[in-house]
Amino acid sequence: MNNSFKYILFHKPYGVNCQFTGDLPNLSQFGLPPNVYSVGRLDKDSEGLLLLTDDGPLKHRLTDPKFFKEKTYWVQVEKIPTDEALEQLASGVEINGYKTRACRVKKMPETFELP
Repeated sequence: MNNSFKYILFHKPYGVNCQFTGDLPNLSQFGLPPNVYSVGRLDKDSEGLLLLTDDGPLKHRLTDPKFFKEKTYWVQVEKIPTDEALEQLASGVEINGYKTRACRVKKMPETFELP
């Protein structure tokens, strides 16, 4: 049993692919330890916090839809979304032939304090 798993919190910059191979720039350019992989992903046009680990069982429990792990995303977009757009997102949207699950969506005020 491996008791020395690695857990890394990494701020993925905008414009970086969220994998270690393929199109550059990608995670391979940041000197991360070998054999760690992102838990989830952010697209190239996003920036934010990623968890990277070599703990396969943890990654599986956090990402496999059968475990229903709730995730929270704070997203900044270029325009203020309409109520209709938020309702559509909440009911699930189609991305590359896959319909996302229903979710909770709310607008945040322009300025706010972290809890």
